[in-house]
Formats: sequence, structure tokens, C-alpha cells
Amino acid sequence: MVTIMMVIMIGALLLSFPFMVALIVAPVVVFEQYFPFLKKTILIQQTIGGVTPLALIAVPMFIFAADIMTAGHSADRLLDLVNKFIRHIRGGLPIVTAAGCTLFGAVSGSTQATVCAIGGPLRPKLLEAGYSSGFATALIINASDIAFLIPPSIGMIVYGVVTGASVGELFIAGIGPGFMILLMFSAYSAIYSKIMGIPTLPKATWKERFLAMKGAILPLGFPAIIIGGIYGGIFSPTEAAAISVLYAFILEVLVYKTVSLKQIPGIALSTGIVTSVVFILVGVGTAFSWTISFAKIPSMLLPQLLGSDPSQLWILFVISVAFFVGCMFVDPIVVIIILSPIFHPVAVNAGIDPVLVGTIVTLQCAIGSATPPFGCDIFTAIAIFRRPYLEVVKGAPPFLFMLLTANALLIFFPQIALFLRNLAFR
Repeated sequence: MVTIMMVIMIGALLLSFPFMVALIVAPVVVFEQYFPFLKKTILIQQTIGGVTPLALIAVPMFIFAADIMTAGHSADRLLDLVNKFIRHIRGGLPIVTAAGCTLFGAVSGSTQATVCAIGGPLRPKLLEAGYSSGFATALIINASDIAFLIPPSIGMIVYGVVTGASVGELFIAGIGPGFMILLMFSAYSAIYSKIMGIPTLPKATWKERFLAMKGAILPLGFPAIIIGGIYGGIFSPTEAAAISVLYAFILEVLVYKTVSLKQIPGIALSTGIVTSVVFILVGVGTAFSWTISFAKIPSMLLPQLLGSDPSQLWILFVISVAFFVGCMFVDPIVVIIILSPIFHPVAVNAGIDPVLVGTIVTLQCAIGSATPPFGCDIFTAIAIFRRPYLEVVKGAPPFLFMLLTANALLIFFPQIALFLRNLAFR
């Protein structure tokens, strides 16, 4: 059964079918072959049920808010703030890039949106300053992974829906690992800049810094609203998503006037297209996950992977490897939907905090989405920067090593993620 499903999925991908087709065809064939006594409407019910959870309402709203922000100048204002305070130190420009990705991730929650919004203006500046194309592109792609950890993370929303884990707790737990990775990338950028002999930029005056702070104070309201509102118990993650759309509209249309009312329908259409893709993947992924669970495939595979009495460390290690490898080939949302119902109960039964599991899963999905051969962020960068595949992935190994190190630290020192969660919810 497993062999048939794998052959169908690989064959569909090799024939250039969209991945959602592979996810649909594989369970249908398994039903026809092994469960002819079951009604096929079960798959339809599972597909529809996958997109009915209330928490998923937050996904299109966060995407819509990010699209409005991307169409406006909020990203530029955030970049200008970081640039004025950091550009004069060793490795200042790449540190600005990593910090800009972190800040915009706190607005968008999407790695692809962050690659577009931050990579577009900063990659030419990095090249002009003397950084290689491989380093600049790899930095942008991997720093954008932080957006998958910093709230509002779409990956965390999907994980919470699939497993029942608290989305609010996941949001808060992602902050610590996100900033730890930012510090790692900043240290590496400083060392790389010194080795390559890249000069620093002139120090900004305090007047320039004040003006940058003045310009960025309203865009910084996004993370303040989302994190502060959830942390303070004022509203839920779904309500935070609705408020973020309203805030983005007021900011870009009424205050800055960088987006006109005539542009809003086009932005909404773009959001609808992206959302439809996400929801189709969520729906068919749910049906696929239900099929493999009904066929008892996890009960056949897990004992071989985990052993008879696995430790917590070994369970987290296997989870990390499974999600990392999966996201190297498949969209992270699909991997979360398919693998989370398999591993989440095992981890919880072993006494592992479900929020820690969700944070590690999200981090691994972020790492995998920027890892060759088929990480989705790689192809986003290829499309945006119009550079060949080998050039885009050339500078990835150092960043991949740092991200995997961050995951290991998270496994051995879970308080990196759980400290703020415990402070907010315990």
C-alpha cells in the first residue's frame, strides 16, 4: 500500500502534475484497491472537513494584511529603521537584511512574502557593497525562514488546526527561537564581512535615527498588536488577524496613502488566489492524512522508526528529520498536515510539551523550505531575482548548519521556546 502511494505521487510529480493532484489521486487509488466497501464520499467529507476549522479564518486575513503592507511602504520604513541603527557596524548591511526579514515576518507570517518584500530592495545593495550573489541570496532566503517562526506564522496556524495545539501559545513560543536564529545570522554576517574585507557604511546621525523611528513607529504596531493582544488575553489569534487587516488598511490607505482604494480589489484578488491554493492543499492533505491513518500505516512504520521504548530526545530527533526531509521536496503546509497527526500523539504520550513539538516542527519546515533540492523559497528567489538554481543554492550550507544547530539547541534546551510561553500562559 505504501509503495503504491509513493509510486503514484512520484509519478505524478515527474509528469509535472500539481502536487495537489498527487495528493488527491493516491488516496483514491488506495480506496479502490484496498477498501472497495467504503463510500468514496468519505474522502470528500474529509477534504471539506479539513478547511472548516474556525482558526483557518486567520490565514487569508494575515495574507491580506501582508499583501496590503507589501503594496505600500511599510517594509521600506522598517528597513530604514534597522539600517540607521546597524549599518555602521561590521557586517551591518547583511545584519540589516536579517533583522528586516525578522521584522517583516512579524507583519506577514510568510517566508515567500518576506523574500519578495525584503530581498527586492536589499539584494542589489548587498551586491553593490561587495557581497557575493550566493551569500546575498542565501542570506535573504534563510533569514526569511524566521518569518515562519515569528508570529503571525501561517505554519503554526495550520499546525494548531491539525493537532489542536493552542495557536496563541505557539505564536509566543516562536519568538525565542526566531531571535536566536537572528543572532546566529548576525554573528556569521559580521565574521564573513571581516574575512572578506568588506568596508562598513558611515554611521547615521541621531537626527536620521529619530526620523527613521518616527517613520517606522506605526508599522511596528503590527507585532505590538498581534503579540501584545494575544499575550494580554485581549483577543484570539483569529481576532488578531482581522484587526491586522483593518490596521494595514488604515495605515497604507488612509495614513500613508501609498495604496489607493482602486488597488484594494486587485490586492484582494491576489490574496484570494494564494488562499485558494493553501486551502486546497489543506483540504486534500487532510483527506490524504485520514487515508494513511485509516490504513494503519503509521502503526506499521512508527515502531521501526522509534523503537519499542523511545526517549523524548529520540522522538524529537525523528520528528526533526522527518519534517526536514519532507519539506525539502514538498510544500511545508502539506508536510504539516500529513505528518503532524502521525507524530503529535506519540510525542504527547511521551510527555513532551505539544507547544515545543509544534515549534520544532515549524522550525524544521522553515529549514526545509530553503533547503535543496526543492525547497519552495529557493524557487521563489529564482523567480524574483532571475538567477540560476546553482547560484541561488551555492551559499546555503553555512546557513543550513546554523539552522540545524538552532534546532538541536531547541531540543536540548526547550526553555528557549517555552520560557515566554510559560510567562504568558502559565
